[in-house]
Amino acid sequence: MIKLSTTKKGLICLTLFCAFLLQAQQTKIITEQNIYDGIEFNMPKVKTTAFPDYKVSITNFGAVNDGITKNTKAFEKAITDVNNNGGGHVIVPRGLWLTGPIIFKSNVNLHLEAGAVIVFSKNFDDFPLVKTSFEGLETARCISPITANNVENIAITGEGIIDGSGDAWRPVKKSKMTDGQWKKLVNSGGVLSKDKRIWFPSEGAKKGHEGTTNFNVPDLINDAEFQSIKDYLRPVMVSLVNSKRILLDGPTFQNSPAWNIHPLMSEDLIIRNLKVRNPWYSQNGDGLDLESCKNVLIYNNTFDVGDDAICFKSGKNKDGRDRGIPTENVIVKNNVVYHAHGGFVIGSEMSGGVKNVHVSDCTFLGTDVGLRFKSTRGRGGIVENIYISNIDMMHIPTEAIRFNMFYGGNSPVLEEDQNADDEKRDETMIPVTEETPSFRNIYMKNISVSESETAVFFMGLPEMNLKNVAIENAVFETKKGITAIDSDGIILKNVKVKASEDHALTIYNSKNVNVEDLSFSESQSAIKILGNKTEKIQFNKKDITNPTQQILQGKEVNQKAVKLK
Repeated sequence: MIKLSTTKKGLICLTLFCAFLLQAQQTKIITEQNIYDGIEFNMPKVKTTAFPDYKVSITNFGAVNDGITKNTKAFEKAITDVNNNGGGHVIVPRGLWLTGPIIFKSNVNLHLEAGAVIVFSKNFDDFPLVKTSFEGLETARCISPITANNVENIAITGEGIIDGSGDAWRPVKKSKMTDGQWKKLVNSGGVLSKDKRIWFPSEGAKKGHEGTTNFNVPDLINDAEFQSIKDYLRPVMVSLVNSKRILLDGPTFQNSPAWNIHPLMSEDLIIRNLKVRNPWYSQNGDGLDLESCKNVLIYNNTFDVGDDAICFKSGKNKDGRDRGIPTENVIVKNNVVYHAHGGFVIGSEMSGGVKNVHVSDCTFLGTDVGLRFKSTRGRGGIVENIYISNIDMMHIPTEAIRFNMFYGGNSPVLEEDQNADDEKRDETMIPVTEETPSFRNIYMKNISVSESETAVFFMGLPEMNLKNVAIENAVFETKKGITAIDSDGIILKNVKVKASEDHALTIYNSKNVNVEDLSFSESQSAIKILGNKTEKIQFNKKDITNPTQQILQGKEVNQKAVKLK
C-alpha cells in the first residue's frame, strides 16, 4: 500500500479540482444563474414558480397503479385539494397510472417520482371537444391530455414519464413504415384511405381527413358535423394557454396525439431538462411549439420526434394577425435534437411575428433540417432580431440552414405522396400588403456542419426579399453549397464551404451581398451569379485569385453588378 504525504494529497486534490473547473468551462453547463449570459437584446428576467411544502399523493385519493384502473377522478381530487390548501405538490409515485384528461389549477406542482408513468386513455370518449387554437387557427379539437388554461404558478417536475397514447389517435402513412409494420398495423383494425396509402384509426378520422383541404383544420366540415369527425381532431398532449409562471423540469414527454408541448399566449415559462420523444413516423409529432408567448427559457433538453423539434409560432394568416401577439424574448441554450423535420424552427404560422430570440450551444444529429425558417404568401407577420451561435450539425439529409418563403406543408425529405412543385418558387411580383411575410435581421455565427447534403438555402419572395441575414465563422462540409435567391443584405464572413458536388456559392436575383474571407476547395466550382435583378455583389480580392475562372456570371447579369474590393 502506497502512502501519500499531506502535501502530495493536497496537490492531487488541487489538480482534480482544477480539471473539474476546466471541464465545466468547456462544457458550458447552463444553469438558472448563467442562462442570461451573452444575450444580445434586453431580456427580462423570467418570473419563477414557488410552491408551499404542502404535499399529497394521488394514492390518498384512491389512485391505483395497475395500468388498468382509470385514475381521472383521483388526479382531479388531488389537484383540487392542493389548490384549495394554498398550493403545493401532487405526487405521482412509481407505477403505471392510467387516466383521462388532467386539468391544472393554479399553484400546483405535478411531481412524478422516478419510475412513475402517466398513461393517457385510448378511449376517445374521455376527451370531449373544446374550442381552441391549432396550427394557428381558431377551431375545435379534443381536449388535451394535460390542460392548463388561465392559471398561474404551475409545474410538471420529476423523473417520470408522461405518455399520450398517440398511436391510438394518429393516421399513419404507408411510406413511413416497412412492409411488415404496415401489414401489422392494417391487421390491427382501422380503415384505409381510398388510395390505400394512409391508415386511420376509425371512419370518423378518415372523414375528417377527407374534409380538409389544407393541413389539419377541416375547412369543409361545418360545425354541426364536428362531432362525427371527433376522432380526427387529435389534441396536442400538453396545452398551456393564457397562463403565467410555468415550469417544466425533468420528465420525459412522449407519444403525443398531435404536438407534444404547446404553450399558447402564455408568459414566464421555463422548459428545461426534458426528454421529448415521438416516433419518427408520427404525423404532426412536433416536440415543442411555442406560440405567441413571451419571456421564455428553453435549455438542457433532448428531442427525438416525428416533426419539428423546437418550433416558434404566432398564429396563422388572418387569425394570427387579428390576435397580434408575437413570440418574443426567448432564450434557447444547450439542446440536442436527433430526428426531427427541423432542429430549431420559426414558422410557418408566424402571422403575429417573432422577435428577440437567442439560440446557442445546440447540437443537431440527423435532423432533416438544422435551422429552418418557413412561411408563405398570405401569412403576413415579421420575424426579426434572431441571434444564433455555436451550433453543431452532422448528417443533415437536406439543408443545414433553410429559408423557404414558399412553404406548402411538405416535409423536408419528400415522401411518395408529396409533390416538390407544391413549394416551387413563383417569380410573379405581387403587391406588398399585410399578408406579406417578412424575415429580417437574423445573425448566425460559429456554425459547424459535417457530412451533410446542403450548406445553406436562402429564398425570399420577389416582392419581399429576405433581408439582412449574416453568417460568420462557419464551416460547411456538404455535397451542395450556399444558394441565395431573392435576398437583400446577405453577409458571409469567414465562411468555409467544402461542397463536393456543387458551387460554393450561387446567387440569383439578389442584391447587397457582401462576402469576405470565403474559402473553398480549389477543385470545386466556386461562384455562380445569375438573374437580371442581381446587383451590388461584393467579394474580397484575396478570396478570388482568378475571377474569370472562379466566378461564372450569367449573360443577363449587369457586368457592373459584381465588384472585387
